[in-house]
Amino acid sequence: MPDSARSKDHRDYQHVPRVVTAISRDVEHGVSGTPHSHERAQLLYATNGMMRVLTDAGMWILPPRRALWVPPGVVHHWTAISKVTMRSIYVEAQTAAAFGDQCRVIEVSPLLRELILALLEEPIEYPLPGRGEHLAMLILSELKAAETVPVAIPWPRDRRLLAVCSAIMADPGSSRNIEQWADQVGASARTLIRLFPRETGLHYRQWVQQVHLAEAFGRLAQGQSVGEIAAALGYASTSAFSAMFRRILGKTPQHYLTEWRQPLTQHPG
Repeated sequence: MPDSARSKDHRDYQHVPRVVTAISRDVEHGVSGTPHSHERAQLLYATNGMMRVLTDAGMWILPPRRALWVPPGVVHHWTAISKVTMRSIYVEAQTAAAFGDQCRVIEVSPLLRELILALLEEPIEYPLPGRGEHLAMLILSELKAAETVPVAIPWPRDRRLLAVCSAIMADPGSSRNIEQWADQVGASARTLIRLFPRETGLHYRQWVQQVHLAEAFGRLAQGQSVGEIAAALGYASTSAFSAMFRRILGKTPQHYLTEWRQPLTQHPG
């Protein structure tokens, strides 16, 4: 089935009698989806462009070659922070249970990318047995082997902490310390220090570092140098930023910058 014949409505994919289905949608910069959930799990993925995804539990920034695993029933909504070519898959709930019940970012291997694009060339109800079924099984195998990227921004509910976190997200390079944030929202620094782990599971500095990592991923995907990113995020030196990055992710920002500069294989999808 040609891509143009496929529904762009996620609801049309929830009851297809296939374990894995694929959806294609292109969206312009600034477009947002409404908050929704699925009966199936979703691998929310874009071959090009960047998305911001928000749930009650947290926020994720997804550049190309990264995808978000969203379990069944999790309410989420996305915003395109550039022009996006969305190429997502849905996995029926019983099979999806093997991949966990928490949202997580995974690295999309070149093989997984090509498998998803190949499945989009098949009919939505691909013949059984047949090529589509083989592609679906390979997709599940690649998902099982996919590396999780520990980048997530847990989102608070307390109004004071919410104000602080929103301000930091709006200006990730801010030099304000927790005492200054406390003054701004009418709370004590001790209160904020206590609220961060209670509301987000992370201490203040850890939470800010997650924001920095997410911002860095976006800037790396846009081709900015490591030095430019370190300066924009308020680090005293490129080496200090790189050390933080490697300590958390196990890889240097230069590793990801090199990866993003490598062109993806051209594909009609």
